[in-house]
Amino acid sequence: MRTKSLILALLVCHVIFAQDPSNFTAENDLSYIVDTAEYDEIGTNGFQFEILDAGVNTKYSEFGSGFFMNKLIMVSSKKIGGFAKIDPYTNEAYKDLFCLDIEDNGHLSSPLLFSRILNTNDSEDQLTFTKNHKTVYFTRSNKDNSMEYKLYAATLEEGSHGNWINQRLLSLNKNNVSIETPFVSPKGDKLYFSSNRTDSFGGYDLYVSDINPDGTLGKPKNLGPNINTPSDEKYPSTSLNGMYLYFSSKGHETIGGYDIFASRILNKGYKAARNMGSTINTSYDEVAYFLAAKNKGYLSSNRPSGKGSYDIYTATNKDISQNLKGSVVDAETKILLPNTILVLKDEDGKVVSKELTDNNGAFDFSVIPFEAYTISTEKDGFIDKTFHFTANRSFETVYNKNLKLETTKPIIEKVDDNLAIVVENIYFDSAKWSLKEESHIALNKIAEVLNANPDMKLSINAHTDNKGNANYNLKLSNKRATSVMDYLIKTGINKNRLQFKGYGEMHPKIDCKAKCKADELLINRRVEFIIID
Repeated sequence: MRTKSLILALLVCHVIFAQDPSNFTAENDLSYIVDTAEYDEIGTNGFQFEILDAGVNTKYSEFGSGFFMNKLIMVSSKKIGGFAKIDPYTNEAYKDLFCLDIEDNGHLSSPLLFSRILNTNDSEDQLTFTKNHKTVYFTRSNKDNSMEYKLYAATLEEGSHGNWINQRLLSLNKNNVSIETPFVSPKGDKLYFSSNRTDSFGGYDLYVSDINPDGTLGKPKNLGPNINTPSDEKYPSTSLNGMYLYFSSKGHETIGGYDIFASRILNKGYKAARNMGSTINTSYDEVAYFLAAKNKGYLSSNRPSGKGSYDIYTATNKDISQNLKGSVVDAETKILLPNTILVLKDEDGKVVSKELTDNNGAFDFSVIPFEAYTISTEKDGFIDKTFHFTANRSFETVYNKNLKLETTKPIIEKVDDNLAIVVENIYFDSAKWSLKEESHIALNKIAEVLNANPDMKLSINAHTDNKGNANYNLKLSNKRATSVMDYLIKTGINKNRLQFKGYGEMHPKIDCKAKCKADELLINRRVEFIIID
């Protein structure tokens, strides 16, 4: 009996590695461009899809379902030979599973029955595979009610080319409850599905169950009110990185019928669903959207441009690049602040990008439409701050946002054996003694302390690193100390309260000699403000 089953399996879809589905390009003469004029209320909503006939459609229903060994699995009511038993609820033949070759441009071809072992006289519908393709979760209609589906699993026999064994009805099933459109997460640890369970918000809701290490399924969890409505939600799938949930719904704001929606999956739950816009959705039904690559996938729809009933289309989304640009400035003086550390985090607090502002205090981050971010700042002499930003729904490609930082207060503390006014570092142009503008902020703090303490006197001690000639460094440090003193005098400080001295490289903070690292050299390049008794 086992030998006969294996022979039957080999007569159908051969499990070989075909064209990688992520490579296809959207080139198809049978294109269908949606007229979006009637959908202005929702609009493109931040998406730009090109929808093309996938090349395998017939007058019968065709639905994409998932990938198995780089072939696309299709659910269809068409029959290959023999008598077609008609489902009284759909007026089409009971559905079977087919596998399709994927060509370079994403076209589908050569439909063959996926498995005579899994296909039966009842309807087989959506299926999904574990990450290693050794387990399939699939749905099959109830013999007494073809509109009610049950969830099954089967195992690929080791070393076989399609012999599915150990078919089993899973414990998630309940009487008079339909489980449909299963989808395994990219990590293989969760199973999403649609069901009309008694705890639904109404109609069909989306649920998720953990896939335990032993293959059993955890208790189903309703995805909640940001996803589910009193109407129907079906066909869950995710982005390849697992960050976004895609699904079809009749209950959210739709253009008509089932529309495709997206929701960001957060640690705290699911973000409010967003209609994926008029370049993919129509006033008809759009279902079974899933990705083959980052912006390339398949869609099923009963739009009138098709061959009949539901058809499969390639769906390619144009990657819309947006940038968040701006400058970091001192809140009081509006002086630009170079070398400020900026950390961009997503809504879950995950670091997306990290950069330093350039010499003009400028920054530039790539952002995703509709996503919420925080930008954290870190700059010596300034209070750390966090700014919030959300990219909007327009096709504006550049957002400008200047970040204003407040300075920290200067402190008086011991430096070596002397009391000193401690502020952030004083910066000069390379090998020069002219003050950089950002150093005016630190020197203004020194002036504030001196004005508040009219009897206080200072020694301005300038130090260099040990790069270059020692005599040159000594002269350079003297000129830099002079520049600092001259600036303080311009702020109104009496020159009799100030003295200066350049020490060159004689007194490094870190005595690293010829093996100094960049950060050690930076520490050694400093100006100290020593209080004179």
